[in-house]
Amino acid sequence: MQPTMTDVVLPIAPSSKNSRDEARSRKKRPDKNAPSSNGSGVHSDGGDSRARRLAVRRKRVSNARARKKAGSVNMMAVFLISCGLFAIYAITCMVFFRSLSGKSESPGSRIRGLIKNDQNETPRGPPGIPIGKWPVSIRDEDGNFEEIKHPGYEDGHITMTVPRFWADDPVAIHENKLMSRERALSIGTCVTPDSGTGIYTRGDACPISERTIFVAIASYRDWQCRDTVTSIFSAASHPDRIRVAVVDQIIAGEDGSCDSPHSPCSEDPSQPICKYKNQIDVYQMEAQLAVGPVFARHVGHRLYRGEYYAMQSDAHVTFTRGWDMDIISQIEATGDEMAVLSTYLTDIEGSIDPNTGLSLRHTRPIMCNTEYEGGQQGKHLRHLAQPECLPLIKGMPQLQPYWAAGFSFSRGHFVATTPYDLYQPMIFQGEEMSITLRGFTIGYDFFAPEKSVCFHSYAKGANEAARNKVPHFWENSGRYEGTGIKAMKRLLGIVHMNPEVDPSEWNHAEEEKYGLGGARTTTKFYETFGIDVVKKTTERHLCQFVRNKMHDMFMPHLRPDGICIDYNQIDFKWKDPRPNDP
Repeated sequence: MQPTMTDVVLPIAPSSKNSRDEARSRKKRPDKNAPSSNGSGVHSDGGDSRARRLAVRRKRVSNARARKKAGSVNMMAVFLISCGLFAIYAITCMVFFRSLSGKSESPGSRIRGLIKNDQNETPRGPPGIPIGKWPVSIRDEDGNFEEIKHPGYEDGHITMTVPRFWADDPVAIHENKLMSRERALSIGTCVTPDSGTGIYTRGDACPISERTIFVAIASYRDWQCRDTVTSIFSAASHPDRIRVAVVDQIIAGEDGSCDSPHSPCSEDPSQPICKYKNQIDVYQMEAQLAVGPVFARHVGHRLYRGEYYAMQSDAHVTFTRGWDMDIISQIEATGDEMAVLSTYLTDIEGSIDPNTGLSLRHTRPIMCNTEYEGGQQGKHLRHLAQPECLPLIKGMPQLQPYWAAGFSFSRGHFVATTPYDLYQPMIFQGEEMSITLRGFTIGYDFFAPEKSVCFHSYAKGANEAARNKVPHFWENSGRYEGTGIKAMKRLLGIVHMNPEVDPSEWNHAEEEKYGLGGARTTTKFYETFGIDVVKKTTERHLCQFVRNKMHDMFMPHLRPDGICIDYNQIDFKWKDPRPNDP
């Protein structure tokens, strides 16, 4: 049978080594589709069998080409994947080394003074400085209380349970030297946390309107205390960032509590004391245990929990509208991280516009008039009446030498590093000089506010009768007789103001904790402002210098990083220019 044109097979030349191998393999393998042998070793080789063999051959060649193509595709895929992995590796290296060089940073790395940790670790601050949080309340700290001996009883038979300090060791914060800006900024919470780390301590990256404020009030049986708390919240521009801590010394059943509103909250929940009740911490103490403002404020400082700013106020004060933004703008205008704004407050009468809630005053007191006085507790410095005048320095608070207890506004670390002394019962005069000198040696600078943001209800004029009905802590003098004399020796000894007294005569308990810092010396303070601790005299008429020259002379020596005035650069000693004048 002659083959037809459709049976003609053109030879297919192998196009590669694989094709040649495939061809060689076909010569060695019998075709399983070929007809079986007839037993003589001769196979049938008809036309149909040739066609089948040709079809098988074509299929095998086609499969070989398909495998070659698939191999090429796989190689290309491997190549592309390798290139992608290399690109990811290169980008990762670039980000890593740029972060080491400081050219690129995440939001969390901008938090100065904060130690960054792995995501699974608990965030922690620099050594000695806890991490702050917000909101916060001692009501959530059942296990964070401790028992102390009441300072009015030497035998220690009366004890009290009080909150622990937020930072138990002040020296661990300032390290007995001038604090770095990094450490200072590691204290102070923000209402909202950092978006990258979730940490509430954001340094000066925290918006001013979100910086938290701690307000400490020591109240002794004062019916106006709740009105003061109400004023703080109702007059603030941003009340959600304020936390008030009250040490309320009362007789239960006779005196009202500072956190009790005028009407039940169920009847009028809009009252600030009701509305912001979660931001009010009241430590209630029996009035019979009261031994003066120093101990009460000591307990108050124990309520601090890392807020950005700290304010101290009396319990009978009224605030102006927007006071929080006003006082913050003033302290920030100093450019001094260690600034403390403090003054004796002006009387409330005629000071606040009843329609606008704004101040009607253009004057303010300045702390400069101090003199020695004697008494049962021995000679000590005390503040006299302070001059109130129009501020000569415009656009910022004015530098002054002294601190006042009735009003103080500072960064939160002032409370953490300069806590009130536990061992000074029955002290009234003298506390302000103690805090002044301790704060000065740690590096704090004191300023008179340019504008008053609150006013005091004194027992005079329209308020005389009502205020005179308020009891005072010295009604307990008989119960704690003699303790004030020993406490004053300690107070003066710590600040080196009684060199004539043998140190063995006063209590040195926890002196380092409630003592001086290492940034400046008390000697520098005494020499600069004309105080003779041996003769117990002062160079008078200091206000003349403070009002007119001190600010302009000393402020140029503010350190470039804003961490306090460098008194090493100041060679000035005040001498009374009018020693014969009254």
